[in-house]
Amino acid sequence: MSDIKQTLQAAMNIEGAIGAALVDYESGLTLGTAGGGARLNIETAAAGNTEVVRAKMKVMNMLGIDGTIEDILITLGDQLHLIRPLEKKPQFFMYVAIDRKQGNLGMARYHVKDLEQKLDI
Repeated sequence: MSDIKQTLQAAMNIEGAIGAALVDYESGLTLGTAGGGARLNIETAAAGNTEVVRAKMKVMNMLGIDGTIEDILITLGDQLHLIRPLEKKPQFFMYVAIDRKQGNLGMARYHVKDLEQKLDI
C-alpha cells in the first residue's frame, strides 16, 4: 500500500508524465500534486478537471446509467490527460498529464490503474 505522496511520485515515473494529482471532485480540493511546472499548472488543471468529472456524473445520472467511470481521456495536441476515479473512494480521482510524443496511452492507463489499486487513503 502507498500513501498519496508516494503514489503521485510513482505516477511521475510513467513514461512522458508531466504532472499528477489526486483530487476530491465533490469539493474541488486537491489532496496532492507532483510535477507540473512551466508546461502545466497542475493545481489549476486538477481543480478544473473536477468540472469534467461532475459534468460526466450529471449526464450519467440524467441518462439513468448505473455504474462508475473507469477513466476519462482528454486528448490535446501535445498532451494526454487521463482522469481515473478511484474504485475505493469514487469521490476522488487520479489525474495524470502525459506528453503525447513521449508517453504511451495503453501503458499509462495500466500504470494509473495499478497505482490507484495500491493507494491507501
